[in-house]
Amino acid sequence: MTDVVLTSVAEGVATVTLNRPAKKNALTTAMYTALADALDAAEADADVRVVLLRGHETVFCAGNDIGDFLDRPQSGTDAPGFRFLRTIARFPKPLVAAVRGPAVGVGATMLLHCDLVYAGEGATLLFPFVDLGLVPEAGSSLLLPQVVGHQRAAAALMLGDPLRAAAAAEAGLVNAVLPDAEVLDVARAQAARLAAKPATALLETKRLLRSGTQAALLDRIEDEGAVFTRLLGEPEARAALGSFLARR
Repeated sequence: MTDVVLTSVAEGVATVTLNRPAKKNALTTAMYTALADALDAAEADADVRVVLLRGHETVFCAGNDIGDFLDRPQSGTDAPGFRFLRTIARFPKPLVAAVRGPAVGVGATMLLHCDLVYAGEGATLLFPFVDLGLVPEAGSSLLLPQVVGHQRAAAALMLGDPLRAAAAAEAGLVNAVLPDAEVLDVARAQAARLAAKPATALLETKRLLRSGTQAALLDRIEDEGAVFTRLLGEPEARAALGSFLARR
């Protein structure tokens, strides 16, 4: 396991930490692999009842590391990034997220697969795919309208308008907005509450909650992935990504 994705298990909760704050927790190909491996290990471990996803106190995740993304393009839906998306979409155990600071791109779309999300007052969700010449991923073109409605989803995905923490809570994307210093403690407490409940009943309840959209979600992830990969090789996306990297 790479040291930029840390995993620990205590009292039934596996905590998966994005640990690359110097790069705003931007995800590399290796980090996608590590995240998918961490979820697979948590699913296989009978002692793990719940997974808690967290970032740094100043940033949850800035999305893809654009330099790594351009050097190692996600060429095909079997690439590490798409493996992670399928893994989190299928993950059968409860997922809790503690979000402080920006959650951008995949940092925001992965939250749609979490069962409970607790955000700090300084948290912001941003979906900048169109501005980068790309399309949404992680099934977000299906899940986001289901949660917030078509118009709000269109503003987030097409205009790229940011969702501040309070607006995200009002729209139903997060369970609660808390002072930044309290987010992790509250998320841990809620994960512990879940871990103490009857395991089979908890798993079956999550399965039932997700069963109506599971097949459609996995199909949408594949559809988005195919379009995303195609657009990634086109001039608009290459220029937009190159411009973004140059600004950085």
